[in-house]
Amino acid sequence: MTTALFRDDFYLTTTEAIVTAIREDGGIEVDRTCFYATSGGQPGDSGFFERADGTRIDIATTRNGETKDIIIHVPAANQTVPLVGEKLVLHIDWQRRYRLMRMHTACHLLSVVCSFPITGAAVGEEESRVDFDMVETIDKDAVTEALMKLVAENHPVYLRWITDAELSANPDIVKSKNVRPPSGLGRVSLVCIGQDSAIDSQPCGGTHVSETQEVGAIHIARIEKKGKENRRFRIRFGMPDSTPVL
Repeated sequence: MTTALFRDDFYLTTTEAIVTAIREDGGIEVDRTCFYATSGGQPGDSGFFERADGTRIDIATTRNGETKDIIIHVPAANQTVPLVGEKLVLHIDWQRRYRLMRMHTACHLLSVVCSFPITGAAVGEEESRVDFDMVETIDKDAVTEALMKLVAENHPVYLRWITDAELSANPDIVKSKNVRPPSGLGRVSLVCIGQDSAIDSQPCGGTHVSETQEVGAIHIARIEKKGKENRRFRIRFGMPDSTPVL
């Protein structure tokens, strides 16, 4: 079992930890981590582990094990294997994580502008996608304008915790049509946007920025028809016909 520090502090970039297990496939388990594990369309963190002698173990990605409270750090190829009980200092690739935080928050803003059931999503460093159950025709430039209005208004983004039982009793707060939010750990995080959740409130276990202006310039690159009642929106950094601002 790993204490997932990222669940309570999205801006934590480093922490000390003790190696608790080395798996047969080389995956490393530690007692606590700031590395986000792949989930909900957001990729797992990369980075490195620093040993007492200053050498490093590069981490290619992070994923969950058999349950959500088991977090496995996957080393890059040809890395030194640490010892069980060894103390390490964990460092995430902050530049990459922060881009993913901005993009994930942008996906939440898109779900506000397009208030249709979500059928799929994937968060990326340069581009993200959100699929909606919709048949309506919508102008991508108008969506971009609405998104940038929310960004410029600089609404606060914060977490509120509810119990698994509260989530079960209020299923309508879930926007995703096909994927249930993370549960089973006793509590579920609601990502709230705006004072008193005035803009949005959505169960989500991903990482996000603390205010909407941190998202920066974003735009809808294109809207694709993926079936009779499914539309895929592709979000990119920067403004249309401009160099992406990272």
